[in-house]
Amino acid sequence: MRTFRNAPLLTQSRLVVASLGVTQIIGYGTLYYSFSPLAASMGREFGWPSDWVFGAFSASLLASGLASPWVGRWIDRFGAGRLMALGSIGAAIALLACALSPNAIAFVFGLVAVELASTFVLYTAAFALLVQIKPLTAKTSITHLTLIAGFASTIFWPVTTALHQHLTWREVYYVFAAAHLLLCLPIHFWLALLSRNHHKQATTSAMPIVEGTLPTDRLRQGFVLMVSGFALLGFINAAVLIHMLPILTALGLGSFSVLVGTLFGPAQVASRLFSLMSGNRLQPLGLAIISTGLMTSAIAILLWSGSWLTGALAFAVIFGLGSGLASIAQGTLPLALFGSMGYGERVGQSTSVRLVASSGAPFVFAFIMHGLGIGPSLLICVAIGSMAAMSFALIGRQLRAGRGNR
Repeated sequence: MRTFRNAPLLTQSRLVVASLGVTQIIGYGTLYYSFSPLAASMGREFGWPSDWVFGAFSASLLASGLASPWVGRWIDRFGAGRLMALGSIGAAIALLACALSPNAIAFVFGLVAVELASTFVLYTAAFALLVQIKPLTAKTSITHLTLIAGFASTIFWPVTTALHQHLTWREVYYVFAAAHLLLCLPIHFWLALLSRNHHKQATTSAMPIVEGTLPTDRLRQGFVLMVSGFALLGFINAAVLIHMLPILTALGLGSFSVLVGTLFGPAQVASRLFSLMSGNRLQPLGLAIISTGLMTSAIAILLWSGSWLTGALAFAVIFGLGSGLASIAQGTLPLALFGSMGYGERVGQSTSVRLVASSGAPFVFAFIMHGLGIGPSLLICVAIGSMAAMSFALIGRQLRAGRGNR
């Protein structure tokens, strides 16, 4: 531990980001992306139709969304590193609870526990850790982290599918629980030790802070608009991601569905790499608007192209590009608009609303698809994406009005 603490600051920062990247790939891969490939087997075992399986997943996302404000406050109070270490233990226990569930009711409670644990170990806590350690360079560090974590879907969709060919879904969850204990827990424990002194300095105002760009009389309006934009964007992101493979299959792409789906992850990484190579010249608000435009356009392309493989490939790439930039914006826009003080609580509140909106997306979208069909469902997503873009555009208006009053 002493060697790491005495390492040059630049090397240490890179090591922190790289370590967090590993845990984010495992976290998102096991707690989120793995559900879709396993959902059919879960439904067959418990005798549930797919709507009810995704409804249980929606309920678990709702629970995590409701818990996020408290987690955000705990992050500010106790430090993100400490909570992430506890979250690794919680994630392993929750996955084991799902795997050992004797009936459907116990399975739902286990699934809720899985998503509650995710609030302690995924982006909200990871972004806060980077802000707590070094707020002045947190924007760049967040971009680096999302660049690495963008491989989660690319890695875990095929990995989960491959494991499930040889193991039951319960046994797959045993493997994932072991990954949290053997890989994520040691990393998060080290990060907790590393960030302890930084957190003490931050709470005593010994560290520099980042000032927000929104004037004080427009903070409430700006926060409502930001949260609304991320909530709407979160809805279409969750709806499309969770149902991506079923959507592509229903459009007639058949065996090409997995191939198209695997392009999503590299596209996420490519957009984050572009943001990084541009020197983060794009401001967080610009990233939010661009990401929303890309994701909305991608869905429109899929709606127009139907079973045309080239159109589906373009959809996956463009949607991935937009989703990659959206992840950066979710961490950097609250920092840019409101500053670093109270960042954990503010991001927790934003994440809460976004997850509550996202929690209904898998079930609602499945219901709409079964009732109206693929085309109208995708058209509704296009409309929701346009509303999200409008919310972010209005934040820009708030900033310009604030500067005009100075």
